[in-house]
Formats: sequence, C-alpha cells, structure tokens
Amino acid sequence: MSAIAFYAPLKPPDHPVASGDRRMARLLQAALTQAGFTPELASTLRSFDGAGEAVRQNALREASLAEADRLIEAWGALPAAERPALWFTYHVYYKAPDWIGPRVAAALGIPYAVAEGSRARKRADGPWQLGHTGAEAALDAAAIVFVMNEADRPALAAARPAKQQLVALPPFIDATQPAGDGRSRRGEGPCRLLTVAMMRHGDKLASYRLLAQALQQLSGDGPWHLDIVGDGPARAEVETLFAPFRERVAFHGLVEDESRLAAFYGKAELLIWPAVNEAYGMIFLEAAAQGCPAIAGAYGGVPGVIRDGKTGRLVSPGDAAAFTAALSQLLDNPARRAAMGEAAADFAQNERSLAGAAAILRQSLAPLLAKTSGGQG
Repeated sequence: MSAIAFYAPLKPPDHPVASGDRRMARLLQAALTQAGFTPELASTLRSFDGAGEAVRQNALREASLAEADRLIEAWGALPAAERPALWFTYHVYYKAPDWIGPRVAAALGIPYAVAEGSRARKRADGPWQLGHTGAEAALDAAAIVFVMNEADRPALAAARPAKQQLVALPPFIDATQPAGDGRSRRGEGPCRLLTVAMMRHGDKLASYRLLAQALQQLSGDGPWHLDIVGDGPARAEVETLFAPFRERVAFHGLVEDESRLAAFYGKAELLIWPAVNEAYGMIFLEAAAQGCPAIAGAYGGVPGVIRDGKTGRLVSPGDAAAFTAALSQLLDNPARRAAMGEAAADFAQNERSLAGAAAILRQSLAPLLAKTSGGQG
C-alpha cells in the first residue's frame, strides 16, 4: 500500500470538538484506506483564523513553515520507499490555508492533492489577505482538486492551472452503519422532527433563529415534537428561542456516540435545518442513511446532499415562510414522508457511499502514485 500524508488545516480528524469538518476528515481517511492506501496524519497544526487578524495569520504561517521543514527533515532522512508517496489535504480556503503540504510535497518530489478547495477572489484584499494568498498558492500547486461542493467549481475552473484535474467527489457517508432503533415506529403519535447542530454564534445561531421563526407559524398546526441534539456557547440563546414551544421541544445536548445518534435519526420522521451558509451539511447524509428525509435551505452545496422533492425539500435560503410551507406540507402527508425516507436511504446507500468515494479516490490517485518513485497504486 502507498502511504499518504493526510492533513486537515481547518480541523484535524482527532480534534476534540465534533463538527461536520471533523466527520468528513475521518471519512476521507476511511475512504483512502478502503481505496487501498495508507493515510497517515502528517500534522495536527490548525491554520484556521476566523477573525481576520493579520498578526495571527502571519504567526500561523510561520508555525506552518517550521512544521513543514521539520517534516521535510524527518522524511528526507528515510529511504524513499518509507516516505509518503503523496500529500492529501482536506479543506483549503482563505480562513484555513495549507502552508505545509505544498512545501513538503515539492521538497520530497511527491504529488499534492486537495479535497474541498475553495477560491474566493474577493478575499485578495482585506483582513484575510494572507490566508487568501496561502490558499491560492496551495490550490495552484495541486495536481488534483476533488470538488466536494459544486458551488466551488466555477471559481476553481476559472483559475485552474493547465495540468490540474478537477474531479467530482460528492460528500459521502458510511451507509453500512447499523440502523437506528425506532424506524419501525415512525408514523405513531406526533410527527418526530429532529435537528442536529452545534450551538455556536454566527451562522449556526442564525439557523436556529430561522428555524424557530418557521416553527412559530406551525404552533397551532397538527401534533409534532422536535428533538434538538447539540450544544455549544450559544445554548442559552437557542433555549430562549425555543422556550415558547415548551414540551414540544426537547434538548438532548451533545451526542457523539454514533449508535446513540443513529437512534435519534432512526426514530425521526423529518430532519429540519435551515443550513445558513453551510458548505453542504453532513447531517443530511447521516439522516438519509437512516431513512430520514430532510428540509433545508438551499445554501452552497446543500443541493448536492438533498434531492428536492425526492429525498427531502429544499427552500430558498433564509426564507422562513418557505420553510414553514414545506414543513406544513410534509406534516400533513405521512405517506410522502415515508416515500422520501425510502428514497433518502437509497440515495445514501447507492449514490453517496463510502465505497463510491473510495472508487473515485482510487481511480484518480493511482495514476499519480504510479509516477512517484516507490509509489504503488
């Protein structure tokens, strides 16, 4: 097997705080393994700057370059057959550039690949100028960029170097996980709604606020119950938003155990989340794998994980009234909810599977590795 240096500058796969990014980093490691490679975590150094502070960005750059030089020295002392044959970075954009991978790959003479890279020309000036410079340089250096969010493709294509490949790699899920308890009891009692999201200020809180607005218009419509799974620094604000619904809403805190989380998805009849500024939202695939359809705002790459009218409903971004209308229609139609749930499970199993992602990675990376000294695709 070819060893691959794996790096996630936004959030490493062993980070203690749960998120969709951490989940996808782990899934990519699993997919690379299933593809026949040996991913090895190269570094846990985070380059993320969420505030746009030039001093912090420069410090992160310097720390990253020092880390790169450390790796170059360590790996350079090894026989070629014991070095990584390729560098693979997950999620590169102006807030989390990769200063390490391109430097190491160039020094070792190995290919450099990126999954979920994003270009943003409007960040060339302003508080993230240095981060933008680093992200652009990393993307320019990549032999392959795996496009996980189709909303990123136009900018990636416009600036694509001549020999760079853009390969579609849709978000995916390990759909082989056991089914959650409760699927057989769907349709009994109030319609069980579910939200799974961290409670952070900014976009997450904006989504919770929009969801509360949408539900407020449903307060007198039919029986429903909402389970909210998640926690974070904005929990007090979230609880205040949903206080008017009283016993209709239950807070369960952070749930990281996969079997417990699967149980929530398994008994839910609808996952509801406005998805304000989400890249795509792993929760929608996690729900789909358990036969739970979703209603979401059509932000970014969310249309890539929900088939509108088939596996769930997509509404105009930020439109609380449209969200309410879609929810009202499905609350009144249990048969349609069930049909969407079946379609969602089929979609996750056959179109967004770990095995499918592994096949794409194998087909795309094997030719690069074949050209690398010591690489075995």
